[in-house]
Amino acid sequence: MARLIKRLTSAAMGCSAIDKIMPCVNIKKTSLAFPIYRGSRFCSRHVCTVDKLLSISSHRKYTSAPRIVPFKLSDIGEGIREVTVKEWFVKVGDKVSQFDNICEVQSDKASVTITSRYDGTITKLHYNIDDTALVGDPLVDLEVFDNSTTASGGSSQENADIQTAETTEEVVDFGSKILATPAVRRLASEEKIDLKNVSGTGRHGRILKEDVLTYLEDRKKTRMHSEETRKSKEFLNVKTSDTLVSSESNVQKKPIQGFSKAMVKTMTAANMIPHFMYSDEINVTKISNIIEELKQIQTPVKFTFMPFFIKAASNSLLKFPLLNSSVDEKCEHILYKSSHNIGVAMDTPAGLVVPNIKNVEKLSILEVAQELKRLHHSGLANSLRPSDLTGGTFTLSNIGSIGGKYTLPVVLPPEVAIGGIGAVQIVPRFDELGNVVKAKVICISWAADHRIIDGATIARFSNLWKSYIENPYKLLLNV
Repeated sequence: MARLIKRLTSAAMGCSAIDKIMPCVNIKKTSLAFPIYRGSRFCSRHVCTVDKLLSISSHRKYTSAPRIVPFKLSDIGEGIREVTVKEWFVKVGDKVSQFDNICEVQSDKASVTITSRYDGTITKLHYNIDDTALVGDPLVDLEVFDNSTTASGGSSQENADIQTAETTEEVVDFGSKILATPAVRRLASEEKIDLKNVSGTGRHGRILKEDVLTYLEDRKKTRMHSEETRKSKEFLNVKTSDTLVSSESNVQKKPIQGFSKAMVKTMTAANMIPHFMYSDEINVTKISNIIEELKQIQTPVKFTFMPFFIKAASNSLLKFPLLNSSVDEKCEHILYKSSHNIGVAMDTPAGLVVPNIKNVEKLSILEVAQELKRLHHSGLANSLRPSDLTGGTFTLSNIGSIGGKYTLPVVLPPEVAIGGIGAVQIVPRFDELGNVVKAKVICISWAADHRIIDGATIARFSNLWKSYIENPYKLLLNV
């Protein structure tokens, strides 16, 4: 009889968790009495006739219920609030699984590949290529299927049959219990989320990871809806993929995006810093000779002047740590940085970027050259990681590789110093014996935050850096 009850109840309710159905001893000739798990509670007594159960089970059909889920752009960190869509990896009608690539977006700091958190079918793309998307807004819509089995084909009459078959003698309510896996609870704890405030979309109201992530996105979106964000959104309603042409004139108007937008913000902040400029001439003949000799040797990378310049800067920063620091917003405290994360200004197809080489103080010149090569290739391919573009403590700009003898670089906040290197010139100079010789020289121009760095400090730093460049064997020996 117990086996028959389970079969009948499973057919009538579509419940896969049949172990929760416990037959009672109160069995009548034409009816069965047993508690049934209904939603989030156990009803102690449900009385259904056998004919009623068979009638309901014969008409009920079971399919997974599809629903449309908006896949929102999550916060990708570093204070990024908007991105530009650079490439779609999917189209409407494509089926995707979790962790499949959805699109590539470009922020003002780096390119990021967005992956799916759902299994489903793409039903809508919210943006075209080069459109701007705000964090918290949907990128795509997906049709997903609930894991739980629901009765999509049941009629209202069948539901009425179930209702009339139930009695209300005793109800044990489990509604206060929160259903969630340990991983979901840990995520909620890390984000300081009360799971009572999260609506579960899983079976029997179970809270899934997607529910917590959706709650997080909604909370961040609410906090972001300041006046500035609303004004930005109104402006971004205009499709940025098309060039806007004024109807009143022939002037073309394009929004500032990506790295160019980052440069606007950085240079605006830099304009608030009082700069001190210092320039000197450096003889690079010996380094040039070393590079020529290295060309005759099988080396992993092709050497240029920059690895030597970068390593010399790191060695000099050990003596002058003030130039490897930053100041707080009110300029009341100096923050000294132990790591020498030296940035290198690069001209890329996406615009000016300044990736940095981490922990140069721990690297050899060869290792610096290898990392510089990686950053250069990533910049040209527009594939720099966010970590490559953040955390810089000091910067060198080799504008001389393009042209120009002299430059006046601008400090990149929150850093306090930067060096600009001019083009290599071949000029006549006197040697130690007073003879006129051919020499290769560059002009180095330093800019420093004059609020905390005085002229004497930057001059002494430049002299030490110059000594390493003009006597590169000291640099090779790390003296």
